[in-house]
Amino acid sequence: MTTILLFHHAHGRTAGFLAFADALRGAGHEVVTPDLYEGQVFADLSEGVAFAQSIGFGEIIRHGRAAAEALPAGIVYAGFSLGALPAQAVAQTRAGARGVLLFHGGEPAAEFSVGWPPGLPLEIHTAEADPWMDMDRTRQLIDAATVVAATRLFIYPGSGHLFADPGSGDYDTGSAGLLLGRTLDFLARIGD
Repeated sequence: MTTILLFHHAHGRTAGFLAFADALRGAGHEVVTPDLYEGQVFADLSEGVAFAQSIGFGEIIRHGRAAAEALPAGIVYAGFSLGALPAQAVAQTRAGARGVLLFHGGEPAAEFSVGWPPGLPLEIHTAEADPWMDMDRTRQLIDAATVVAATRLFIYPGSGHLFADPGSGDYDTGSAGLLLGRTLDFLARIGD
């Protein structure tokens, strides 16, 4: 069993996001899903992004750090879209991370520290034509992490941003199933 700190996307802690967490729990993992929005949930992605901007991305990362402090160091950090920010920031700057899973997000490693931590496994999952992903920035992260750790970038067909969230209009059954399977494989590889 692996402990995963899973951060939600800009919609908030939606039923689809929580269903993904439950699927990981069903495979025997402990999953912690902090609420970065203090109960707010947005049906429209643009409204959720505007709310995140009003809070400030630095504050969202701070909430992520606070959630991590309540957990042991040897965990996996994961995040969907907006949630990739605190997942990546905490994993890069808190000692002892076991792995990082970024779904539909990722920033250059230099955004959070000098470089990617040596030996820290990373997987990024995104759609090939995702309008919310900046693939140049994602590739900078991949380039930095590949030098020092096991790193994989999975690109899925289509343009759906939140294709793995069953409550999203972008949901794609096939890609979502593949992402979940690859996530479980990653967790098995780095598990005890």
